[in-house]
Amino acid sequence: MGAQNTSVSASLDSQVTSRFWLGVALDVPIDAVFDYFHDEPVAVGCRVIVNFGRRKVIGVVVSNPDQPNFAADKVKAVDEVLEDTPPLSTQWLDMARFAASYYQRPLGEVILPVLPASLRKLSAYTGKLAAGGPVARLAKRKVRALAKVASDVPPQLNDEQTAAAAAILDTGSANTILLFGVTGSGKTEVYLDAALKVLARGKQVLFMVPEINLTPQFELALRRRLQHNDGEYELAVLHSGLSEGQRLRAWLAISSGQAKVLLGTRLSIFTPLPDLGLIIVDEEHDTSYKQQEGLRYSARDLAVWRGHQAGVPVVLGSATPSLESWAHAKAGRYKLCSLTHRARAVSMPDITLIDTRRAQLEQGFSPQLLKAIQHSLDQEQQALVFINRRGYSPVLNCSSCGWVSQCTRCSAYTVMHRSPIGRSYLQCHHCGFQTPTPKHCPDCRDQDLKPMGRGTQRIEEFLAEHFPAARIIRIDADSTRRKGEAEALFAQVHAGEVDILVGTQMVAKGHDFANLGLVVVLNADTMLFAQDFRAPERLFAQLMQVAGRAGRHTGGARVLIQTEYPEQSVYQSLIKHDYAGFAHNALAEREAIALPPFAFQALLTAESKELAVALSFLTAARDLPQKFNPALPGTEQVRLYDPVPLRIVRVANVERAQLLIESTHRPSLQLFLRAWGFELHQLGREHKVRWVLEVDPLEI
Repeated sequence: MGAQNTSVSASLDSQVTSRFWLGVALDVPIDAVFDYFHDEPVAVGCRVIVNFGRRKVIGVVVSNPDQPNFAADKVKAVDEVLEDTPPLSTQWLDMARFAASYYQRPLGEVILPVLPASLRKLSAYTGKLAAGGPVARLAKRKVRALAKVASDVPPQLNDEQTAAAAAILDTGSANTILLFGVTGSGKTEVYLDAALKVLARGKQVLFMVPEINLTPQFELALRRRLQHNDGEYELAVLHSGLSEGQRLRAWLAISSGQAKVLLGTRLSIFTPLPDLGLIIVDEEHDTSYKQQEGLRYSARDLAVWRGHQAGVPVVLGSATPSLESWAHAKAGRYKLCSLTHRARAVSMPDITLIDTRRAQLEQGFSPQLLKAIQHSLDQEQQALVFINRRGYSPVLNCSSCGWVSQCTRCSAYTVMHRSPIGRSYLQCHHCGFQTPTPKHCPDCRDQDLKPMGRGTQRIEEFLAEHFPAARIIRIDADSTRRKGEAEALFAQVHAGEVDILVGTQMVAKGHDFANLGLVVVLNADTMLFAQDFRAPERLFAQLMQVAGRAGRHTGGARVLIQTEYPEQSVYQSLIKHDYAGFAHNALAEREAIALPPFAFQALLTAESKELAVALSFLTAARDLPQKFNPALPGTEQVRLYDPVPLRIVRVANVERAQLLIESTHRPSLQLFLRAWGFELHQLGREHKVRWVLEVDPLEI
């Protein structure tokens, strides 16, 4: 018996030693790497199909350990090694590990969701659809030929642009460059000049923009300029508006090195670029670079990290830099390059504040605004009416009993909208609930319901009545809902087929309108006294950006801003085009009360059917350091505030509350969050709540 047992044991040992152990990251909410084995070596970065519980999933090999973490006879074999794409590089995986660590997420929840859907969906490799995998199927399809564009003759750079372009390629000790240029100063030409020099060296360029609607014009500009002796540098475009096949094709082109330029929104920061030579982040201040669900990363901050990792320059461009970037530049951590004049010989627009405290307004317009619009029409120049509120009216009201159009599922009002066929409906912008506009008050049956306030639709309607001969279009999230609509509407503006453009923040940045001579701003004061400490910064940036759309090709442009608080420092800095002065004062205020960038924050948000349950969870979370002290490292340098309900407490019948965590020492905060987060998982299960921990939140 003893000899037989020895023989069986030796056989098992022989089988185990012939295995190659794999650490596999899976897209599951468990902060762990899972053990599997294969009978042949599998490179780190390869995708594999594995059994996880009762289902099969695709994972990514992230390590080749000498031994598994569990008993060898309990470890499962991988089902299949997917070889239709090269392994993800070690450098790319290092960035994913950093993102997972910094933003407090499991590694698998970082790696898998950022891959094209076809590369992480099991259905692409099983059943009738398999046929060699998605890459093989893609190779059989005809590639859509792009329309030829004429090459562009680059303009002669002025002295400031020349110096900035040279500084990008000669970064020295600081590889991050803050390109601070007034609107119309020609930042794009600086980007293109530097990009062409990097491409000439055989390197790749990542060009990031904050929103999808900015990609068409930048794609055209890039294709016109990216010419060389053998033709055109191949350009790939990546954003969430692409089909699954389009995104996969672009991802493969850039990750294989075939495409040399990648133009994309925030998700593009996770695209493998084997020959990366330059990263450009246009409108770096824009909050769209921060992901607001899943992995809540900042693409701008990851771009800085990735540039440092790869040893390549990173350009952050803006006319209104974020205060964090400005502080880094002033402290010497970033190199500051300034473009203080417009590239064309035209002056900055004149910004005037219109005090509306005693003004007689007609549908929100003062007489000065209406007169200015008429003058613009007489001069055959375009006018932009900016109001950052879509829909027809923010709320519907009954003057008899005081009823208002409250969402039945949220602690917010439903917004009145007009459909293209003229019918009106109420819609909640938080949960999506929609219902026809009532013909009478649901409470008192009075039929005299009145819209309160104004959105873009109501402004468009009023302007059409007041200026019947004018050609008016509206650009907002409603008018650009279908694919290609935004591009078509902007094309009308650029072609001179529009006299008055009504728009939201979609029109406020990145667009070069040749004949725009007037910008009028309605309802700016709503952001002035918001609870979020970043509200003044956002308001200044928004107004400076929208003002910068005016007079980019011809002088004499005007910007008129209606306000009841003209003495506010935001407006006073704005009329002087004084970003530096605004930033200096804002940073001084933040430093005095230890707010970012002089402190570092995280936000724990809890959701439950009952607010009391969410608050109970957050209270227990706040008290964890006392329970485990001194076991939770970093606690002594971290402050946890009291839990509070969100401003809009209920969304889709779910109650929400939040807990702010703050520290003046980033490493201590990270150390604390890592240990604290481990305890939160058990606490969340006990309280039966959904919770999210967000690092560096932009909205509090």
